Amino acid sequence: MNIIYLKPFIIGILLLFPVYIFAQTAAEKQFTDYANKQMELQHQAYVTRDVNGVKKLITDFVKSYNKLGADDKQMYKKYLSNTNYNLSCIYSVLNEKKNALDYLDSAYNKGFYDYAHLQVDSDMNNIRHEQRFVQISERMRSIGDYAYILKKGAKYNTNDDRKIPAFTYEPATDSALVALKKQYRLDSIAGNATDVTQVLNILHWVHNTVHHDGQHESGITNINAYSIITATNKGKMGVSCGELATVLNDCYLALGYKARKVYCFPKDSLKMDYDSHVINVVYLPSKKKWVWVDPTNNASVMDENGNLLSIEEVRDRIVNNKPLILNADANWNNRETIDKNFYLGYYMVKNLYYLYSPLKSEYNYETREKNKTIAYVNLIPLDYFVQKPDVSENKNKDTNLAIVKYRTNNPQIFWQAPN
Repeated sequence: MNIIYLKPFIIGILLLFPVYIFAQTAAEKQFTDYANKQMELQHQAYVTRDVNGVKKLITDFVKSYNKLGADDKQMYKKYLSNTNYNLSCIYSVLNEKKNALDYLDSAYNKGFYDYAHLQVDSDMNNIRHEQRFVQISERMRSIGDYAYILKKGAKYNTNDDRKIPAFTYEPATDSALVALKKQYRLDSIAGNATDVTQVLNILHWVHNTVHHDGQHESGITNINAYSIITATNKGKMGVSCGELATVLNDCYLALGYKARKVYCFPKDSLKMDYDSHVINVVYLPSKKKWVWVDPTNNASVMDENGNLLSIEEVRDRIVNNKPLILNADANWNNRETIDKNFYLGYYMVKNLYYLYSPLKSEYNYETREKNKTIAYVNLIPLDYFVQKPDVSENKNKDTNLAIVKYRTNNPQIFWQAPN
């Protein structure tokens, strides 16, 4: 896909990146518009093989880029790496191999890590078999080939016996959960049905009731279902994937199901990837297993026989190239259908590298309060670059709020069935 790749790259990565992570100021929007225009002009120069034109556009862009603050430079770094990749494409097509390799190396050093695109880009055919190209390509693969990274990180250690406290689940008799169930008639929503149907009915209701917005901070300080639903209804606003997962988790607990929030993160050895996702698992007594439920995308995942799968099973099937089925009604805010190839083949492949969950699944557990301890358990692959300490604590000196993190390589501990 020649340099026309620029436009889908910008739309698919950069313009979605602010939507899910940042609330853009007027100045940021102005620079985004300017950068997008620069990309279009670069494409036009590419079509005519105007090397000098592309170089001038890059020079102008770099001057504007260098005037940005540190945070904005980080936000717009993808544009900078793209400009160097474009110039590499042109030099390769012109068979100027040294220049092509120099700019490809520069693109990589500035953050271009799209290994999959590099492998199919016909513009690179003149340098594809050069030793330096192969070396750059392999470096890129170790950062940007998410399926490759996940497969390398597939190994755990079931003999890891580091002491991890048992996960606990608040009973449905808790007064806040009883009130939640009554307020929203969760029994009626779940219906008089099998546990599979009830779990999916609640998933759909939460997805349809609470709007997702990853662009703006919600400002909600009490992290519980009632506070989040109330705030979204009054303010007609959306919330993060983590807040949506809190609502779903509390609803399951209120109905007597054991459930957990699961934070899903990439490997990100360069600490540049700000994107992650939060979903849920709920334990099905009839199946004696955890199953994947994602309220942001109204998503559940099945095998080829229609059986609901757990996060552990989905991860294993990705690693071993086994089929996965996404429910047909998976969507974002009832506006956009979720594409299985993007959701499971790219987005979640990236974000299933390491996982963590709150140690206690209970109403209001993650609300930050004075003199409180909130604990998490991290499931880390053996090839992750941070394995220690076994237990860490970060305490706020002013509020005495402590965040404790336990680490394990043992999936049997992390996915233990609830009592």
